[in-house]
Amino acid sequence: MDDTRHVKVLRCEGTERARLDDDIVVEEPLEIRVNNSSIGVTMRTPGADFNLAVGQLWTEGIIHTFAEIGTIAYCPNEDEPELRNVINVMLLDSSFALESTRRTWANSSCGLCGKSTIESIHRRFKRVSDSTVVDYQTLFELPERMRRYQTNFERTGGIHAAALFDASGRLVLIREDLGRHNAVDKVLGAALYAGVDTGEMILMVSGRLGFEIAQKAAVAGIPIIASVSAPSSLAVELANEFGITAAGFVRDRSMNIYSHPHRVLNGISEHFA
Repeated sequence: MDDTRHVKVLRCEGTERARLDDDIVVEEPLEIRVNNSSIGVTMRTPGADFNLAVGQLWTEGIIHTFAEIGTIAYCPNEDEPELRNVINVMLLDSSFALESTRRTWANSSCGLCGKSTIESIHRRFKRVSDSTVVDYQTLFELPERMRRYQTNFERTGGIHAAALFDASGRLVLIREDLGRHNAVDKVLGAALYAGVDTGEMILMVSGRLGFEIAQKAAVAGIPIIASVSAPSSLAVELANEFGITAAGFVRDRSMNIYSHPHRVLNGISEHFA
């Protein structure tokens, strides 16, 4: 399915006006079901939908390994067969019931926040490994390396990206979506599919580093998160609690390191106050 759409626009530049073709990002709902029970609907950019579903189930704690999945498939839509907006994931554990699972965390608008949220995650997941380190010059280069592979951003200017890099700065996986959380779920789902050891990866994101993204990184055991934008206070708190190195405003040869700077080499941690 094409994840962009051609539209006619009126281009205004100074006093000049022109009718042009433009590409915009497609936005459609995706319902995710587990063993035929709906767990919710998310607005997303079509494409890598199975990655998105797997990543969301992983970061919500419904699955812990890809081996728990029996099948994953689109549900047929008899009225509009070209649409693929419902996915059903059948777990090998047929006893799964939606009533036995609830989301322990939610987004910034839900009212669930602070220490109670972080403590609930602590009960399910461990602190990340301390073995991965990265040179600060490598961190500086990640936004540009990610940008080179943001094909839909180049066409539309309206889509987020999340990428996994190894400690040498090699791109391992990248996914795009109009939702920054969806982009993270997609790239983590792809990693789980491929058997990538996320405990040795750097997660680079194109948007703000909020609590949900930090939470998803914690679930995946990712030791370093980098963002071109700002973090939230709760994201920094969670990163500190889970031993994650969180870097924000990584652009123009500068960055702010908000937690656990010891993983960033070349003396940065020595000057961290």
